Amino acid sequence: MRPNIIYLNSHDTGRWIQPYGHPVPTPHLQRLAEEGVLFRRAFSAAPTCSPSRAALTTGCSPHEAGMTGLSHRGFSLRDPHRHLSHVLRGAGYRTALAGLQHVSRDPESELGYDERLSPQEHGIAEASRAAEEFLLGEHDRPFYLEIGSFETHRPYPSPQDDPRYLRPPGPVPDDPRTREDMAGYLASARRFDEGVGRVLEALEISGRAEDTLVVCTTDHGLAFPGMKGTLSDDGTGVMLLMRGPGGFRGGAVCEALVSQLDLYPTLCELAEVAPAEDLRGRSLLPLMDGTATQLHDAVFSELTYHVDYQPLRSLRTDRHRYVRSYRHLDRRLLAHTDDGPSKQHLVEHGWGERAPAQEMLFDLLEDPHESENRIDDPALEDVAQELRARLEEWMRETADPLRDGPVPAPPGADVRGAP
Repeated sequence: MRPNIIYLNSHDTGRWIQPYGHPVPTPHLQRLAEEGVLFRRAFSAAPTCSPSRAALTTGCSPHEAGMTGLSHRGFSLRDPHRHLSHVLRGAGYRTALAGLQHVSRDPESELGYDERLSPQEHGIAEASRAAEEFLLGEHDRPFYLEIGSFETHRPYPSPQDDPRYLRPPGPVPDDPRTREDMAGYLASARRFDEGVGRVLEALEISGRAEDTLVVCTTDHGLAFPGMKGTLSDDGTGVMLLMRGPGGFRGGAVCEALVSQLDLYPTLCELAEVAPAEDLRGRSLLPLMDGTATQLHDAVFSELTYHVDYQPLRSLRTDRHRYVRSYRHLDRRLLAHTDDGPSKQHLVEHGWGERAPAQEMLFDLLEDPHESENRIDDPALEDVAQELRARLEEWMRETADPLRDGPVPAPPGADVRGAP
């Protein structure tokens, strides 16, 4: 029997929720983890919104999908029919969207949804209520329900917690302003969690929980300095919680290195759909049935455009991360960090004047927040050569346009610094 599929996604959450050990009260997400499977080392294909989401829903890298920038700034999928909703609809699924999707300016006509349940502009409260009504309705075939949340994107709602007793995320200095900023994030995370709880409750009431795979993830890291918009663990590390058919039960915690690109082949396999041959991910099901303990020895991520042109490519192994820049910059692109108190605090102390390195290598065992660039360390020379060659091979295999020079933006795109 083919399962129903619910794809719940948030904005800018990284792994900063309760099930990953952070002091962020998200009891409904905690319940989802304890009843399903939590992936400790899941990564997005990009640290920005549309490229990350496009990769997840097409099963290929952002540059292969054509989404090298943000959809609302003029970037689009090369082939919208690759989108998961199109594929599942063609296989007989009823497809519906509630809330945000951030992949297309015209999702109804381009992305294959049978129904649009709530407007794009709505947050998780409205999207989850629309999803609740959908779940409690009649269904004569399996469904694919995508629920997109504006939370935890900036601007944050008014804090509920006393910031004096909080700490900002690891890459950010501990300061009264950054603590106040973190209090705003917690308020937004609570909103998202409440929406998740509403969806899970409706699913239980509907009687379809046992037959429904719930996938809950986010696009990339938090909108704090050194996180979103960076090819680091803090930028591309994402929560990934799954519960339902396929072995995603029992409160298991998976330590394998996985990519959001692995979701597409997983969902196709469960839906009994023959996936495209050029998918970049691998099904997660062997990790669930015990026939595999690892899927990848490296995962790849990229950045081309956000507000400005900043072409970066990266691969992450069990221990190391290698990052290469394809544009020389004299100072940090501040537009690639969302405005907020934490950013302002750092800018006032000269953070924006630092020039990014052209090539970076980090030892994640000794330096988990990637603060010490070891690219010129003789002790890691062999590692640097190996990862440099692996990245070049991946770029060749995926026909990365950066191999041929600067990547132009689409005509009319709203970006800076386009070549």
